Amino acid sequence: MSVALFCVIGLAIILPSYSQDSQQDYLDAHNSARAAVGVDPLTWDNTLADYAQNYANQRVVDCNLVHSGGPYGENIAWSSGDMSGTAAVQMWVGEKAFYDYGSNSCAAGEQCGHYTQVVWRNSERVGCAKVRCNSGGTFIICSYDPRGNYIGEKPY
Repeated sequence: MSVALFCVIGLAIILPSYSQDSQQDYLDAHNSARAAVGVDPLTWDNTLADYAQNYANQRVVDCNLVHSGGPYGENIAWSSGDMSGTAAVQMWVGEKAFYDYGSNSCAAGEQCGHYTQVVWRNSERVGCAKVRCNSGGTFIICSYDPRGNYIGEKPY
């Protein structure tokens, strides 16, 4: 009986960490931010997820924050330790504090382009991937289609 109890406890510890990286977790984190500004929800796209995974696999060796330069909108994140996909999206959404809708600009010295990509009204699909790098760090990428962040256009 103690073995069964141990297994149940082990699953309780493992599952919350895993669930932070599921397709639904990525979607929920994105779509919560989009709903807050009245933008339609994103749907998961396996082609985008495959693209993101392929690029993330290329970052395993160095974990460098370098964009892919591909055909999609893109947000990337890095952590020296483990980071969940949900935490990465929350970090991007946290840039909302630096975004001024009236002027459609970021506060001086701050970034807000990750946030505006998350809530870009014309983006309809997203696919994300996560890898643990050789250094022990984490690289996360989300790809968006259609891409956003067009100069002079507001995200919503």
